[in-house]
Amino acid sequence: MNMDKIYAEQLANEYAPKDASKVVALRKLDKRAKLPATIFTYTFGIISALITGIGMCLSMNVIGGGSSLMSVLGIVVGIIGFVMMGLNYPVYKKMLEKGKKKYAFEIMQLAKEISDK
Repeated sequence: MNMDKIYAEQLANEYAPKDASKVVALRKLDKRAKLPATIFTYTFGIISALITGIGMCLSMNVIGGGSSLMSVLGIVVGIIGFVMMGLNYPVYKKMLEKGKKKYAFEIMQLAKEISDK
């Protein structure tokens, strides 16, 4: 096996002009269906983790002056953060299902065209 030939073909394929094939369009539609749910999930997860951290800091008297009122407030804020974390996955599933439903017809039609070739 000629390794130079394989390397040359691989390099040529990398620099060859890319045509907008149906497979590329199918991948773009798939990304378009899934991206909003993914972005929301990461953003909501980060925010809920930060809220939980603030609540933990308040309850352990790291911030807030060390009063018992701040400790109770910290516990409440921490519980709110944990509830948000728990809601993250079900909301993601619903958003993903909605995005897939929105683009299902186009994706199925394009996939059928590709498989009929």
